[in-house]
Amino acid sequence: MATDLEIARGARLRPIADIAGGLGIQAASLEPYGRYKGKVSLDFVRSVEGRPDGALVLVTGISPTPAGEGKTTTTIGLADALNRIGRRSVICLREPSLGPCFGQKGGATGGGRSQVLPMEEINLHFTGDFHAITAANNLLAAMIDNHLYWGNALGIDPRRITWRRSLDSNDRALRAIVNGLSGPGAGGANGSPREDGFDITVASEVMAVFCLARDLPDLQARLGRMVVASRRDGTAVTARDLKADGALAVLLRDAFAPNLVQTIEGSPALVHGGPFANIAHGCNSVVATRLGLKLADIVVTEAGFGADLGGEKFLDIKCRSAGLAPACCVVVATVRALKMQGGVPRAELGREDPRAVAAGVVNLTRHVENMHKFGLPVVVGLNRFDSDTAAEFAVVKEAMARQDTEVVVCSHWADGAAGAVDLAHAVTARIEAGGARFAPLYPDALPLADKIAAIARSIYRASEIALPASVAGRLHAYEKAGFGHLPVCIAKTQYSFSADPTLLGAPEGHVLPVREVRLAAGAGFVVAICGDILTMPGLPRTPSAEAMGLDGDGNIQGLS
Repeated sequence: MATDLEIARGARLRPIADIAGGLGIQAASLEPYGRYKGKVSLDFVRSVEGRPDGALVLVTGISPTPAGEGKTTTTIGLADALNRIGRRSVICLREPSLGPCFGQKGGATGGGRSQVLPMEEINLHFTGDFHAITAANNLLAAMIDNHLYWGNALGIDPRRITWRRSLDSNDRALRAIVNGLSGPGAGGANGSPREDGFDITVASEVMAVFCLARDLPDLQARLGRMVVASRRDGTAVTARDLKADGALAVLLRDAFAPNLVQTIEGSPALVHGGPFANIAHGCNSVVATRLGLKLADIVVTEAGFGADLGGEKFLDIKCRSAGLAPACCVVVATVRALKMQGGVPRAELGREDPRAVAAGVVNLTRHVENMHKFGLPVVVGLNRFDSDTAAEFAVVKEAMARQDTEVVVCSHWADGAAGAVDLAHAVTARIEAGGARFAPLYPDALPLADKIAAIARSIYRASEIALPASVAGRLHAYEKAGFGHLPVCIAKTQYSFSADPTLLGAPEGHVLPVREVRLAAGAGFVVAICGDILTMPGLPRTPSAEAMGLDGDGNIQGLS
């Protein structure tokens, strides 16, 4: 069987100008990055703002497992199939992070016959957006320490600096550091020592701001509102107080233009921004999504990890902030993943086991129920594997029939658009029926602790949340400072509805432990860090990087 990389290299790509032209984007509005990728000018983005919006389809999934579910692959296959049946469709995806690419997960450009290309370039440096975001984050960090060095006119309390440095790589050794150490005889030339740390770039608030800003003025305004420290009296210090917001916007200006690429079958894809969904809000940029809605009948977008994480955040944070209203939701699953949710070891997933599917389908049921709570019509996309059987499919269909939800078996990994045509028809039918009644889970006016509890009880089915007194006090301080209206962004394990990654299926009655909260005033949400989740991942015992290299002709090997 051909690998994703081999399939990608065998594809015949069209010049990116042709893909742009099919969307009505003229050459003057496209900045090419080589032959097969480019940035759409912000002038063009502004020029189409008055057009009506197409329909927005959210693709999310069950709780992820090592068996694989295929959200990105389904997003791409669905859009290809919509175009095949005559519906003008655009894909909106996140950019991959180098952390997972060289760590455990691998790339994030789909798979098989449902990929966005050029795969190698997108998974690596792409158009440099992540490097610009990393540079902006770290320029702000340098300006904070520089301000301290030159006298600290703002009265920053060095013990209350909350801004962390960032790196787009998994590196556990940088989670907690001491900076400013001076060598013998240095006379403090390196600044004053203080505790610091790194987050992965996709967890940086700069990334969140980048993805939620509507335009360049909004980008700079949000950057300026980012709180980086407190004074000794507890008052906040922002990036604007440091006069850093303009320089950060300068670094991000070119990156802020959406990236245009294509699928194997030539469908246009806007791939832009990339916050993780387990530690950030997990959605591509607002500017790319809104552009897609002006150019297409149907925009297909993906939210990261399961519907309890990326899906909930897409609906409660991104849609609330950008005024978006999805017309339909696709929840992706596989029989293999459901068997793993039912307790089957990975090595035994190829054996027929309807009982294990029945035990694991509760996870899918929970996610579908949750999406219904937001007022969205749901279709289940069930990705087919060769080992799947009719008896196993029947278990899933019977369970979803009780949720009044259609299940469509798909084969777009192997067959491309042809394998997702039935899914395209099902989604189109839901859109045309007009059954969506989207509403966020909780109102703006709800206190912050109650917002966390609402998500924990309604989406995770927790019995309660555990808030240490220090965390509750900080939430109260945020409310007192005028941030109580913000939504909350839960950072927790992606593998379970609980904060315990070993609790599979659909656990109930657990306690959600909130370890820490962080204010992301520029992004416009409050982060609640739960359980053992970390904002700087580490590499696994055997990282994907070990299998990568170049062949004798300089071609990349081992990237997936």
